[in-house]
Amino acid sequence: MQAQDRLPVVEVLAEIASSLSADANVEQMLIRFLEIMMRLSKGKAGVVRVLTSDGGHLRMVGSVGLSPALLEKERYVPLECGICGKAILAQSSQRDSVLTVCSKQVRHLYFAQQCKTVYAIPLRHKGKVLGVYNLFMDGDDVLPPDVSYLFNSISEHLGMALENARLTRENMRISLMNERTMLANQIHDSLAQTLAYAKMRLAVLNEAMTDGNQEQANRYLGDVEEAVDMAYSELRDLITQFRDRIDPRGLVPALQEMVESFRKKANADVDFLNIAQDVVLTPDEEIQVFHIIQESLYNICKHARARHVIVTLDLEGGQYVVNVADDGVGLHSGAAVSVGKSFGLTIMRERAAKLNGKLSIESRAAGGTIVRLTFPARLTDKQEGQLT
Repeated sequence: MQAQDRLPVVEVLAEIASSLSADANVEQMLIRFLEIMMRLSKGKAGVVRVLTSDGGHLRMVGSVGLSPALLEKERYVPLECGICGKAILAQSSQRDSVLTVCSKQVRHLYFAQQCKTVYAIPLRHKGKVLGVYNLFMDGDDVLPPDVSYLFNSISEHLGMALENARLTRENMRISLMNERTMLANQIHDSLAQTLAYAKMRLAVLNEAMTDGNQEQANRYLGDVEEAVDMAYSELRDLITQFRDRIDPRGLVPALQEMVESFRKKANADVDFLNIAQDVVLTPDEEIQVFHIIQESLYNICKHARARHVIVTLDLEGGQYVVNVADDGVGLHSGAAVSVGKSFGLTIMRERAAKLNGKLSIESRAAGGTIVRLTFPARLTDKQEGQLT
């Protein structure tokens, strides 16, 4: 292979690292590196396949130089099929004749395209094969050692990318199910209970009307109207809360945006103070903290009649401390009872538990209440240095 035709090993590995850090689409990345491997090997055709969710087949995600007839027949192949099966079983690259390892249904199609030799390079990560590259050559030449080494490095890096993508999908499914559970719980704790109360009052209203007791009927009708108004308000609150999405830039910009929004809604001074400076949280942790603060602010907006609210985020002794303090009516008023009912104190505590943290609601000496969330931090080297 001529030097001008060869992409340097360092350059290829740097491109892989850049692709991984850029959170690129994994299947697009696999196809792009198939094209690079084709160029380096001077292959006649190439295919990249990934393991299906059932673990029993390989699905073609990209190809170069194959006829439509081959693409149709080779879209899905059994895991143990031919040279791919050998590569997966051995967890190492394999080389053989197309006429020897390919099935009778397709070997003549490969041979018609002047494909004589086939390589199978497994995409593996921690002892698990997640896909395979196939490179088809028109001769019997063996790949140079430096190219084989590069292909093995590519397969290991891309195998890791496939595994990370799988874990990301799993985490997204888990997060989605958790959020659905949270939503169901919050509907049960607010809207469903209010509607159940309205239903009971309708029953006694019907009895009062049947008995001709107009005074009781009017009172029960008023209860039903109040419950319907409350249910409508709670539904609007729920829709607003679950429409809000955390800022893709992270928790701190999201809280700044949230505070600005609540400043207008609550007709009060609402401030956010980030004392922690360097906030290092996983996306799931950011979501939990975001919703706890959001629900606290909604409760203040609806019940506390506060003139000033301050949200603080701090890092003390390896613990994040989030405070939402207001100067409103406080815990001793009737409005404070609604904290657990209307805005799901139980849900907030469940979110805190997901952070391995604690949530408390206390009276302030100066009046009003303070919602405090504490949970352990995953410290960076910089933060560990600040604590020592």
